[in-house]
Amino acid sequence: MENGRGAHTAIVGWACTTLCLVSYAAAFSQGASLSACTDMMPRHLRVQLHSSNNNYVTVHTNMSFYFPGDKVPVTVRSTRDYMGFMLQARKVSNNEIAGTFIFLPPGSKLLTCFEDGDTVTHSDKSLKRNLSFVWKAPDQPIGDIKFFISIVQSYFVYWAKIESAVVAQGGQN
Repeated sequence: MENGRGAHTAIVGWACTTLCLVSYAAAFSQGASLSACTDMMPRHLRVQLHSSNNNYVTVHTNMSFYFPGDKVPVTVRSTRDYMGFMLQARKVSNNEIAGTFIFLPPGSKLLTCFEDGDTVTHSDKSLKRNLSFVWKAPDQPIGDIKFFISIVQSYFVYWAKIESAVVAQGGQN
């Protein structure tokens, strides 16, 4: 009887652990959590951060400057598939999130970190490679900006805060 009870307890324990891990993993399959807004770091179990210098992703725009209220196209290109991402525009002066995204590709959705639509994340765990977005600058001057993206290749491997070149605000003195 003791052997049977021990085996039953072990199976129940294994089942509970497995269900907890599966539900935890599924929690981020539909986008980054709000807890990642500030540092853009995934909140997965046992994830492995890779150097942003050794990545296969680039984030850029074809504009070197913008004016308040402008719409800026942003392209993320990759040589490998990835599952998840988080994209933000940040002020160079103080690293604050700025502006809103107004065009998103399939498999992505808006996330409100500090203001409506200031961040974009994945909406499913389908494989992604090259994505295009449109960012709208605030109507008031905010200074130079950079775009930042964190990429999750798999549940355990990610790159955080890969940055674009500076996009200067036009018309500054």
